[in-house]
Amino acid sequence: MTDVAQAFVPGHVTGFFTTQADSDPTRAGSQGAGVALSTGVTVTVRPADAVAVSLDGASVEMEAVERVLDALRVRAAVHATTDLPVGAGFGVSGAMALGTALAANAAFDRRLSTNELVTVAHGAEVQAGTGLGDVVAQARGGLTVRLEPGGPHHNALDGIPARERVEYVTLGSLETTGVLDADTDTLDEAGTQALSTVVEEPTVDSFVQASRQFSRESGLLTERVHETITDVAGAGGRAAMAMLGETVFTLGSGLSDAGYDPEVCRIHHAGATVQASPET
Repeated sequence: MTDVAQAFVPGHVTGFFTTQADSDPTRAGSQGAGVALSTGVTVTVRPADAVAVSLDGASVEMEAVERVLDALRVRAAVHATTDLPVGAGFGVSGAMALGTALAANAAFDRRLSTNELVTVAHGAEVQAGTGLGDVVAQARGGLTVRLEPGGPHHNALDGIPARERVEYVTLGSLETTGVLDADTDTLDEAGTQALSTVVEEPTVDSFVQASRQFSRESGLLTERVHETITDVAGAGGRAAMAMLGETVFTLGSGLSDAGYDPEVCRIHHAGATVQASPET
C-alpha cells in the first residue's frame, strides 16, 4: 500500500443519449456518443480515519465517490481539482467516481483490473443518479460511441477517429437527476434516432448534426443554447449542446468564429490514467 495515489480522468461532453434502466447497475446505462476532453479532473486519494471528499478545496457530498470507497472497502480522503464547470455537462461526477476507483486501487493495493474498476465507478454513478454513460466513455477516451449500455462486461463501444480542437461556452447548469427521473420516452426515441444516424455515417460532422437534432427533439434545448448554436451556424460553424448542461461545444473554431470567447481544449484519446504518486 502506498500513502497516496493520483489519477487523471478526462472531462466528457455527451452529444446525445438514451436511458436504460436495470436492477443491476452494472447493466444499466445509456447508448449515445460524446467527446473526452483534454481538460479533466485530477483525483488524489490517501488513507484516512474517516471518508472525506473535496473538490477544488471545498468539502462536498458526492454519493458516487462514497459508493466507490464502500465497494473497495477503504476509508480515504479524496481530493479532486478541475478547471471544468460543475453541473454543466462535463461529467465531473463520473470523473470523480472513476478517478477515486483508479487511485484508491493503487493507494490501497486492491489489485483490481481496469474493467473491474470501471465497473465499480459506473455502477456507483448509476446508483447515485448522476450519470449513465460518462464513466465508460472517460475510461476509453476519444469520441466514443456507446452502442450498448452498461459497464465493461455488458456494453459495446465504438469510436469516431478525430483529432479536433474543442471549444465550449457554459451558460448555466441543468439538474441531471431531474431529467433521468422523469418520463424519458421522447428522449429515448430521439437518442435512438441520433445513434442510428451516427452508426450509418461515423464522422465528426454526423455526430454534431445528430447531437443538435437530439437536443431539439428531446425537448432539452434551452433558448440561450439555441441562440448560441444559431450564432455559430451563421458564422459557418457547427455546434451542439452538452448533455446535461447549458453548455455549447464545437469541434473546431466555430464559437471563436461567431465572436464568442470560449474555453479551448482538445479531444483526449488516452482515457483515464493513474499518474505518478504526488508528494505526500
